[in-house]
Amino acid sequence: MELELSVANYFQEEPIPDDTVLVGYAALTSALKLEVPIRNPACVSKKFVRGSQRTEKGWRIFDKRYQPGDDFTDHLGFALRHENIDLLALKRAFEKIPPKEMVDFILETPTGIAARRAWFFFEILTGNQLELEDAASNIAAADALDPDKYFTSPAKLSKRHRVRDNLLGTETFCPIIRKTQKLRDYVSRDLANQAGETVAGASAHLVTRAASFMLLADSRASFEIEGERAPRKRLERWGHAVMEAGKRPLNQTEIYRLHQILIGDDRFTEIGYRTMGVFLGARDHNQDPFPEFIGARSEDIPNLMTGLTACNNRMRPSGLDPVLQAAAIAFGFVYIHPLADGNGRLHRCLVHHVLAERKFTPVGMLFPVSSVMLDRIDDYRTTLRSHSLPLLDFIQWRPTPEKNVEVINDTSDLYRYFDCTNEAEFLYACVRQTIEYDLPKEIDFLERQDRALQEIMNTVEMPDQLALNLIRFIRQNEGELGKKRHRNSFSKLSAAEVKEIESIVRDAFDGYIGDTMTSRSDIP
Repeated sequence: MELELSVANYFQEEPIPDDTVLVGYAALTSALKLEVPIRNPACVSKKFVRGSQRTEKGWRIFDKRYQPGDDFTDHLGFALRHENIDLLALKRAFEKIPPKEMVDFILETPTGIAARRAWFFFEILTGNQLELEDAASNIAAADALDPDKYFTSPAKLSKRHRVRDNLLGTETFCPIIRKTQKLRDYVSRDLANQAGETVAGASAHLVTRAASFMLLADSRASFEIEGERAPRKRLERWGHAVMEAGKRPLNQTEIYRLHQILIGDDRFTEIGYRTMGVFLGARDHNQDPFPEFIGARSEDIPNLMTGLTACNNRMRPSGLDPVLQAAAIAFGFVYIHPLADGNGRLHRCLVHHVLAERKFTPVGMLFPVSSVMLDRIDDYRTTLRSHSLPLLDFIQWRPTPEKNVEVINDTSDLYRYFDCTNEAEFLYACVRQTIEYDLPKEIDFLERQDRALQEIMNTVEMPDQLALNLIRFIRQNEGELGKKRHRNSFSKLSAAEVKEIESIVRDAFDGYIGDTMTSRSDIP
């Protein structure tokens, strides 16, 4: 099947580089009019390209020697050999191509790796079986995903195709995580072991107190990200639910339980998977939706969420790095947006669920990931929008009389398959920050505070809380007690006693990492 490429100068609203032609996924999408965003489109230059390829304004430009031909199968083969795997684009293309075209392509090189991988992806993504005999059993098996380029699960051999299925998920929900240098570096840092050593080096009492503070900070930040300042009781209730993360299997029952805890008063919010549309964004002057994000159709949610939990079950025993698993599950959840309210907070709770279940987090401890996300809110929002905004062009919707959105086309695959690499990099940066900065900083602070408190008591006996306030005021005023504070709250202290206490506090906090780092977000 020969592709008829248009001569347009733009592809998905982006200008095509001069003297190039579309290739791979971009060519398939343009010629077949596929409803799918291509995030890193490729083209072939009509000239030589130094180094064979280069990146320019989001385009991958290949040397003219890479021109594959004009047939569908030529561009399919190019995409599988030279581009990042895109399950959504592959499925959309397979749905447009006559099965006989695929059969002919595979029979041209029935033992070829590219042909067998295309055959494998065709059948698992479409659910349709091609009229082909099973591959010969003496053919060497090929990997569905190249383990040098992608994070994978333990392979299960598909005897029909002689392809090792090492995907992270299944046909119902499958994220892709590329092995970027940044992720390789994060994984090699062995952060779980670092956290364990930090905790092991402190007293159990200090660790318990540090955990309590970080739990409260994480709970408060999770609400603040949503623009809420929750009352203390609600924070404590949610914090208690978060600390139980990982103790129960992740399934519909557990999600409903967490949602009930989060919402509390369910008179005005349905608990569990929603039965209506959902969007994030603004409204026009008539209060009609002006969305920048639209969640999955309510009728698609049960199947998508079953796929998500099946994916989690496949990744959990696979040996995949726990932070990568947490990114895939948590961000997959928030993109589906299965609840009427509370999706963001439950999405962040799922991070804790996976890390606790995989024993990445020390027992009784919680990393304040939400606090870091709040610190990096612009990066967090950019990460979310970089995935969700391109999908809007392929979602047909109309406003409802209730001022909601109603999706009128089949969008389930937009939430089923996604590249989770950027999300994994963002989450790993947050986790690294909590382990290399927040956790040791908090334990260090408590140790110094306890030392200062004991020495103050040896100088002047006073109630613990008053001494703690004294420490805080001195630290806030660059090592000195303000004259107004001295006159009002601490007038019973002599000038000599104040001077000695100031010296105690300065000595105790000399070199404290919380003072030497201007911002924990300095950690890359």
